[in-house]
Amino acid sequence: MGVNFVFKIDDNSPAIRRDKAVIVFIMFGSLVLLAKKTKKIGKGLWNGYGGGIEDGESPEDAAVRETFEENDYDIIIKKEHLTQVADTYFHNTKEDGSTFVLNAKVYVVSKYSGTPKPSDEMSDPTWFNKNNLPLDKMMPADKIWLPIVLSGKKIKFKVSYGPHQAYMIGEPEIQYVDSF
Repeated sequence: MGVNFVFKIDDNSPAIRRDKAVIVFIMFGSLVLLAKKTKKIGKGLWNGYGGGIEDGESPEDAAVRETFEENDYDIIIKKEHLTQVADTYFHNTKEDGSTFVLNAKVYVVSKYSGTPKPSDEMSDPTWFNKNNLPLDKMMPADKIWLPIVLSGKKIKFKVSYGPHQAYMIGEPEIQYVDSF
């Protein structure tokens, strides 16, 4: 695994689409809440809650909104309780060879109200011990970066994926940071 992180998003070409998103992991002690994605990237795989940042929305506001929506409007978190643990860059290659970059801000939160519920975007909400995650049923790079951030460290992370995010291309890059 590469530890010399060179922060570069391929090039400044306007042909490379860049999207911004958030991922939220709800924690309860050593447990982390995951659910199976039912749509888009990662469909059928376990993940935290999240999605795209809307125009004019802060990443923290998007994290609150996405968590609420993806729990069938029952889990409420507050942005002041969010702790950013990662700044991730997922370079995705499509079947036609074109690429897009998804920059996802990753948060953990341990204060919430409500009950985890399935929604049209996330099914089977389940608590897992953070040391026994279903990593073989998650996105390929999750087995590298997710245990690091759930252990309390903060990172910048970059990985390149092949079509359908089915496999990693090359070695991921990690930079440990003190803050964002």
